[in-house]
Amino acid sequence: MKDTLYLSDLDGTLLRENQRLSAYTCSVIARIVQAGAHFSYATARSIETASKVTAGMEVELPVIVHNGAFIVDSVTGAPLWSARFTPEEEERVYSAFLERGLFPLTYAVIDGRNRFSYLKEKCSAAQWKFVLTRMDARAREIFSTQEALDGTVYYFACIADDEAHLLPVYEALKEHFHCIFSRDIYTNDPWLEIMPKGVSKASAAKKLMQLLGCSKLVCFGDEMNDIPMFEIADEKYAVAGAAEELKALATAVIGDNDEDAVARFLQARLLG
Repeated sequence: MKDTLYLSDLDGTLLRENQRLSAYTCSVIARIVQAGAHFSYATARSIETASKVTAGMEVELPVIVHNGAFIVDSVTGAPLWSARFTPEEEERVYSAFLERGLFPLTYAVIDGRNRFSYLKEKCSAAQWKFVLTRMDARAREIFSTQEALDGTVYYFACIADDEAHLLPVYEALKEHFHCIFSRDIYTNDPWLEIMPKGVSKASAAKKLMQLLGCSKLVCFGDEMNDIPMFEIADEKYAVAGAAEELKALATAVIGDNDEDAVARFLQARLLG
């Protein structure tokens, strides 16, 4: 059991549609961890929002956030590893958005703190709606495009009202960076996320396995950003509502996330 890392996506996979964990899922995870299993999660969320939606789940292992751009101590919130763009890469990515009239959210470490910067007057309606749900200590309003690249940038995200606005940026950058073009599973708004080349849930999972001394990876997911993780896993399980591309890679398709499919799988596998 201790040579295997069980790694789950959150939204659409471990979380229910209400973006929360059931008491049953929390109970199963507590029991398998107590029995000696290595369980963690890999999410596109930040550690701040991931911690909120996983309240009640006792996981003391490091967790993967921002689609693999950060590995974080789940107890202290301290980063154990983080990706970064070079200054030249930051300029290239940001310019690709600006040239097409788009203004992404930029995520960076500024003065030792994890922050995201937004230019309110340039946000699309969909992007501003998202920002309003993230008004915590990380939020940093800026008033010019020059401020957007302050600090050490590790992640860009842009939410548009129409996917046609994002596609040209995706096409311009996809060969040089890790780009994820998808739709939000809750709002259906089109998203474009940009990370340094080679950064993904898969690369972070490998680092986490090394850290824990694990030789086997079993993972769970539902969306396109889980594909790299599925490609390297020994076993990979898609929930019932997963993207068809992910199901095609899966060892098997398990039940629905609203019916605690991951927890039921773990209980059957590890607790009998």
